[in-house]
Amino acid sequence: MKEMKVVATVLSLIVLGGLCACHKKDAGQSDVALPVSVVKVLKTDLPWNMEYPAQVAGSLQIQVRAQVGGILKARLFDEGVYVEQGTQLFQIDPQEYEVALERAEGNLAQAQTDVNRTRRDYERMKKLRADNAVSQKDYDDSLSAYEAAQAAVKVAKAGVNDAKINLEYTRVLAPISGITGKEAQSVGSLVSPTGNGLLTTMVQIQPLWVNFSMPSAQFYKLAEGFFEGTITLKEGNNKDSIYVEAITADGRVYPERGSIIFFDSSEDVKTSSLAMRAEFPNPSNKRMLMPGQFVRVRLIGATYKDAVLIPSSAVLSTSTGNIAYVVQADNTVKAQPVKVQLQDNMYIVTEGLSGGETVVSEGLIKIKPNMKVTPQMKDFSLPEVPPATQPSTTTAVNVESFDEALQRDSAGDQQVLPDTTIVSSTTADQTDKK
Repeated sequence: MKEMKVVATVLSLIVLGGLCACHKKDAGQSDVALPVSVVKVLKTDLPWNMEYPAQVAGSLQIQVRAQVGGILKARLFDEGVYVEQGTQLFQIDPQEYEVALERAEGNLAQAQTDVNRTRRDYERMKKLRADNAVSQKDYDDSLSAYEAAQAAVKVAKAGVNDAKINLEYTRVLAPISGITGKEAQSVGSLVSPTGNGLLTTMVQIQPLWVNFSMPSAQFYKLAEGFFEGTITLKEGNNKDSIYVEAITADGRVYPERGSIIFFDSSEDVKTSSLAMRAEFPNPSNKRMLMPGQFVRVRLIGATYKDAVLIPSSAVLSTSTGNIAYVVQADNTVKAQPVKVQLQDNMYIVTEGLSGGETVVSEGLIKIKPNMKVTPQMKDFSLPEVPPATQPSTTTAVNVESFDEALQRDSAGDQQVLPDTTIVSSTTADQTDKK
């Protein structure tokens, strides 16, 4: 009996000791180090290339209006084609203005005849007055008549000029070089400058404008970094350091560089952004970019100096702020508070890290402070900005050839009233080419 009690007591002590040991082991940390992916914190110059949605616009969009009234006799252009400044677009019936010019010229001739007559009378009266052969009143009357005739000539000349201007206005010319819109008044309509005077619209595509908005916070951050020296611009920080690329929906980059020509003086309170505009040359008047087209713009030229960079996956957001787990020399992790700015799927660390540290890059939710880990180093470097697809020579030629083919092969849609002999310069040029 005593031996059985002794054995039971020993077994009880063994079991209790094992349970206590297990409990203590569970309460503490595991001796097995957790494998984790880690990266080295980068410190390097970071190109700060910003992209925004944008919309193309013509640098000049105008309405072509009738400046005199009358019957619209002819439309002398094809809708939607490119025309040069000065090309005749419409012809308004000129007959009444031709008559008005003849009347004004007749009035001028009559006024000049009066000048000649009153001048001769005045010269005779001047000689007679010198000999006291006429009264002072007769002399003064002849002088007044001569001066009045001279004034009448000036009025008649103004009437002739006015009639010439009105007659010239019957030939509606393109005020700019650009693409024409659809006609707003058909041939045969009665138009007037105070009523239905809109004839068509035109858009200038050399140069082109691209409008976009930059978030205010990003603009202020860029300005603040520039003045503090953390952000620099290429080519000596001059106004041309930042240039703009336009990227079409299929990923092609417009071959010409743009420059920022405008940014708003105040913030849009509805969108918390600043309106901006870039200007792009279009020397060949191609239609790779067209007014109204949606594109993306990329601002190139700003560089974040000595930026401290970590992957976005290496930052854990907590109720007290952002933290990164730094792996120390003994392979334990330390929770390091950081302040960061998101940039291209990375974080720029503004406070908390200085570069060169090793941080946990994945699975942060499993990490606890002071935990022992087995670091597995991963490669971390600046991501390459995917270059926009440059338009090939073949594509560029095709675009230009397509434009030319449209203008060459499409039937002209000019309209002229019967029994008129108006020929536009555009039509004559196309006839000569054929």
